[in-house]
Amino acid sequence: MMPFIDLAAQQARLGPRLQAAIEAVLAHGRYVLGPEVEALEGRLAGRLGVAHCIGCASGTDALQLALRALEVGPGDEVVVPGFSFIATASSVALVGARPVYADVDPRTGLLDPGATEAAITPRTRAIMPVSLFGQCADMEALEALAERHGLAVIEDAAQSFGATRHGRPSCGLSRVAATSFFPGKPLGAYGDGGALFTDDDELAATLRSIARHGEAGRYRHPRLGTNSRLDTLQAAVLLVKLETFDEELGWRQAVAERYDRLLADLPVEPLALAPGNTSVHAQYSLCLAARERVRERLAAAGIPTAIHYPTPLYRQPAVADPGCRLPACEALCQRILSLPMHPYLESAQQERVAEALRQASPGHIFG
Repeated sequence: MMPFIDLAAQQARLGPRLQAAIEAVLAHGRYVLGPEVEALEGRLAGRLGVAHCIGCASGTDALQLALRALEVGPGDEVVVPGFSFIATASSVALVGARPVYADVDPRTGLLDPGATEAAITPRTRAIMPVSLFGQCADMEALEALAERHGLAVIEDAAQSFGATRHGRPSCGLSRVAATSFFPGKPLGAYGDGGALFTDDDELAATLRSIARHGEAGRYRHPRLGTNSRLDTLQAAVLLVKLETFDEELGWRQAVAERYDRLLADLPVEPLALAPGNTSVHAQYSLCLAARERVRERLAAAGIPTAIHYPTPLYRQPAVADPGCRLPACEALCQRILSLPMHPYLESAQQERVAEALRQASPGHIFG
């Protein structure tokens, strides 16, 4: 079976450097908040040109920390896309607020600014756009909308670290942004991890305090916090991976462009790249009819696929809004399919994927 994401190929390439970095942590023994964490935070903030990076335990924690630092809580509403991973909505619910769902652009899957404005009520405190599948949401329009209504914007950049919009980096487009270092991300650790980014000194201090038990100095806790720290070992792994990250982004771009060429004559619709965006291609997703039959044919050919995402967030029982119906979200959930995607995907493997799709009898499967 062809791997969907080939972490083994990356590990084989970086193995000696990863081993050395891990052994350095074992030697100094500072497993929590060791020097690698501070070094990584500095490297990531410098890369983006923002003042502060705060490492934390996961991308989901990063979203919750941002909401808590902005004092979003019970009685408040946060506008989120109806098409995303559960963490986007559950993080809002976990701080006691209500996720309010807005529709997405059917071509890109990104939060639609017009639909977002229609979802704003007097209780709205923030907008949480998702920079989905590797490319940024329309942050300029959403920031302008937020300014008109006096709202905060939190970029959910769990899938887009390394992407840009009009030359500006994802995670540097709003007052605060959150990303994930889950292993399958373009910049992934060997376990969970996340980070927050901001230029706001006061907000950065609050974020760091909440992530460390609400402390303001040793054994002083003026606010309720939690335990959400990025492990030193994960920071060490990420520092090594950061050395080759730009090269891997170039390879991801080449893989995406090759897919575009190979699939150009097939009745499938790859999600579009929005004008002004570059993408890190966290996924390569397309829309097609008779998806389940296509998946079966590909699986029989040894080609794995994934559905990101099969159910709109407003139909997930934990965060459901029974009266919500968003046409673009519904259509994407019914038709979207993700193909194998990673920087080490070889042209022969992609040709095999394209041929398997071609053999799936266009008149019967895609019609």
